[in-house]
Amino acid sequence: MSQGIYIFANDFVYHQVVALLNSIEVNAGEAFPVCIIPYDHKLDKIKQEVAARENVTLFDDASAIAFWEDYMTQAWKANEVAQKAWQDKGWSDVRRVNFVRKLCSFNGPFEKFVYMDADTLLMGKLQPVYDKLDEYDWVVNDYQYKSDIGFIYNPEQLDVVEKAMGLDYAKAHIFCAGWFASKKSVMNEERLVQLLEHLKNGEANMMSLRGSDQPLYNYLVARSGIPFYNFAYENPNATGSHWSSNFEVIDNILHDNKRPITYIHFMSISASKFNQLCAGENVNIPYQDVFLHYRYLKSPNERPVLKNVNPWVERQEAFEKFWKQKWDNLKHKYRKTFKAK
Repeated sequence: MSQGIYIFANDFVYHQVVALLNSIEVNAGEAFPVCIIPYDHKLDKIKQEVAARENVTLFDDASAIAFWEDYMTQAWKANEVAQKAWQDKGWSDVRRVNFVRKLCSFNGPFEKFVYMDADTLLMGKLQPVYDKLDEYDWVVNDYQYKSDIGFIYNPEQLDVVEKAMGLDYAKAHIFCAGWFASKKSVMNEERLVQLLEHLKNGEANMMSLRGSDQPLYNYLVARSGIPFYNFAYENPNATGSHWSSNFEVIDNILHDNKRPITYIHFMSISASKFNQLCAGENVNIPYQDVFLHYRYLKSPNERPVLKNVNPWVERQEAFEKFWKQKWDNLKHKYRKTFKAK
């Protein structure tokens, strides 16, 4: 049975993709093939990187991309709560629809796969994850289930969650959409049709408005009732994965209580920060020396000598961001007033 890795990317996260690919090559334990799912059409640098590596390909099934974007659109249009809230704000019917392209993992070449966001680095071997897929259909390794449930499910619609799948069950199956493992056959046509029918019959309202793809993925997994395993769920020996953890660096591998972690996720840190870092700015990203090690593993002479960021430039950028937000808020207020008239 073929085993591989999917990444979701475009040129804006090029530096992170290179670092991730190098970390996979060094730490995965085997030469697993990698398939990059395109975030959009901006792929010139990504295509060059794919051409330079033997085991990396670019996902190019346009029909699969169209299918998932349509599926997500139907799911969110069925969410009456979201539609009213977004309409009041003058937003589109669906937010960040192309994020759902991650689920093209079910249309690619691998029977078993691990999906990794571009803002991750692999730190440990993957075969134990693939082995878990012999027992389970969905495998994760994170502590998202301990976070605010409002990131996944609408707190005002928990009665819908309870009726559909049970609130305790739903909470126990919460996971982060940035790293997961599954099998190609899991999200088959019959299952997806049934789930979409449930969504259109009122269950879409349970999805949190604080996300786009992540609430949908969590719904699909929990509502389908497929066998689910989280390495970190109520496991005192589990290692962390979030950048905010206090890891120990040993030979460019992050350790948690003397145990190597499986991966690190730089979630919520803007890709622009990594681009600044690779341009030579000391932006103080957690574990940035580890990131730079993997980014320039194959080209150490290109690794930048870091310079501290000019504080005046930082203040100017913050000032411009503040006034842009004020202007956006003013335009939104004007649109609402105009529509009311």
